Amino acid sequence: MSTEMKIKNSTYSNIIAAFCNLALAFVIYMLCRVAYVWENWQLFAPGWKSLSFGSLLHGSLRFDGSAIFYTNALYLLLMLLPFSIVQRRWWQRMSKTIYLAINSLAVAINLCDAVYSQFSGRRTTASFFHEFEGEDNLTKIFFTEVVNHWYLVLAAAAIIALLFVLYVKPSDSKGSKSWKSTLGVRITTLVMTVALAIVAMRGGIVNTYRPLTLADANRYVNQPHEAAIVLNTPFTLIRTIGKTTFESPHYYDSTTLESIYTPLHSTTGSTTGVGKRKNVVVLIVESFGREYIGFYNHQLEDGAYKGYTPFVDSLLSHSLTWQTTLANGRKSIDAMPSILSSIPMFVEPFFMTGYAQNSVGGLAYELRREGYSSAFFHGANNGSMAFDNFARATGWEKYYGRNEYNDDPRFGGDNDFDGTWAIWDEPFLQFFATKMSEMEQPFVTALFTASSHHPFALPDQYKTVFQEEELPIHKCIRYTDNALRRFFETASRQPWFENTIFVLTSDHTNMSNHDLYRTSIGLFSAPILIYDPSGELPRGIYPGVAQQIDIMPTLLGILGYGRPFIAFGKDLLAGAESQPVPDNTWAVNYNNGIYQYLENDTLIQFDGEKITASYNINTDPLMLHPLPSHPTHHEKRLKAIIQQYMSRMIEDRLIPNQSFDN
Repeated sequence: MSTEMKIKNSTYSNIIAAFCNLALAFVIYMLCRVAYVWENWQLFAPGWKSLSFGSLLHGSLRFDGSAIFYTNALYLLLMLLPFSIVQRRWWQRMSKTIYLAINSLAVAINLCDAVYSQFSGRRTTASFFHEFEGEDNLTKIFFTEVVNHWYLVLAAAAIIALLFVLYVKPSDSKGSKSWKSTLGVRITTLVMTVALAIVAMRGGIVNTYRPLTLADANRYVNQPHEAAIVLNTPFTLIRTIGKTTFESPHYYDSTTLESIYTPLHSTTGSTTGVGKRKNVVVLIVESFGREYIGFYNHQLEDGAYKGYTPFVDSLLSHSLTWQTTLANGRKSIDAMPSILSSIPMFVEPFFMTGYAQNSVGGLAYELRREGYSSAFFHGANNGSMAFDNFARATGWEKYYGRNEYNDDPRFGGDNDFDGTWAIWDEPFLQFFATKMSEMEQPFVTALFTASSHHPFALPDQYKTVFQEEELPIHKCIRYTDNALRRFFETASRQPWFENTIFVLTSDHTNMSNHDLYRTSIGLFSAPILIYDPSGELPRGIYPGVAQQIDIMPTLLGILGYGRPFIAFGKDLLAGAESQPVPDNTWAVNYNNGIYQYLENDTLIQFDGEKITASYNINTDPLMLHPLPSHPTHHEKRLKAIIQQYMSRMIEDRLIPNQSFDN
């Protein structure tokens, strides 16, 4: 006797059955989530009360919807085809078999991962299939865990049994209306279902969303490890299959590797004399390339070049900067990890890969351990570029985006929206200054601006103030420079100003009209300045190279931070009484399959196996004349950096083995 449910005689019984079974899949996924959380309760219990049930449900439905429509696409197509064959018994048996097989597999994968996650620390991704290549004991391990977790086997059997019992079968009758008379409804239903599937697979219909990624799970939880609650394993597998993953090159054995280079900073070495408890403000300015700043470019246009940033020029004259300053990536999504967590972009942005679930530290994470309050600001729609996810995952307590700006009656709300990306820089920077005055000191904050971005528009009141110049971006750079001037004017009147260290950099470069900034290294030329209104920090242009991943360790060094932390950059002021030795500075980045490493004016380009070219950028700034020989020291250091990066990403070792005790 069949245990399945059957729809009574109905013209559209196949359509009704299809959507009933789709709803059943959502129920099954949610039951798997309950089992997952129950099995890992010790991990989730400490923060459970602070989680929002509504937020968890919203996130879970988004991720489940994406996975369910991916995995059940064939079933839905078979059930909704506008042909009478779908009512044949053999066709329905085939459709049912596909549905039960796919969703039973999803149950098994989810519940197996409830156990494996305890070892991996995250939902399983496609990299799992490469991590255990060559292992011959997996079968034994699997059956051992089956015995140890017999209750999960029973849970899986019970959930799969529900699939069989609650599966809805269409009626055998063709219904009261002829197939031809209902053809229009059936075609419309199929088309609408395809559209719904596309939206669900992507994770939303809002045009600012990219297709849903693993990192988006952080939006619905408070701590990175809690992202596993709203994720499901079929989704994490689907999203990472075929994606480029990191592989350790094994250039050196572990002892040799550590002796050449390690990102583990165990002690601080700055001798600036600046004490603890300073506030920290990091300004990440969209597309604000070094090329646009006159202070850095006296050599251009026979010394006549003034640039487009009169305020930042004046700020630099009272700040600390370096002879060469570089970004570690080419996109906004590369900048966040580089600047705030000292993690460069290699191969692809790690936060868009399966390694987004790694435990990651950063400036906010470390300073919160010292009692700092923290907040990240970005005037775009919440969720844009996954900045809110990254901020939450790396320890930032609060996030202020367009939503929070609109909710503050002291400001203009959507009247200040640029119509494309975000709130205009000038009002949002004023919002930034205001909110910092409401924070408890000491605080660490970061802000990502947005106005100097394509389509290079200006607010109406500035369209006649900042005219079109050589490049469309130039007027926007002038606008943002003026917005920064107004921000510092407001900040200078606040009680926290004198006790604050400001850092200003850009996320990446943009349009260029000077050959110097069109080279493979010039494309990464971003400003880096540190401004201390109290005057306790040194000022001037230091020799050597500074890069974005140096910002975090340098700031922690200035503050006298004494705990071990992971940072792929260096403390630019370590061991320096007056000025650092240029030999101690270097920079690394990745561009279209090539690693670049700069030290002592010599740049090498490395494809992962060999140096492909090297240049002296001091005597050959346009990189027209490759050097006849390559420096072995540069290659040695670069290989060690790459190996440390890859192995730590793969092994989830981006935070020292220590507890968060704030």
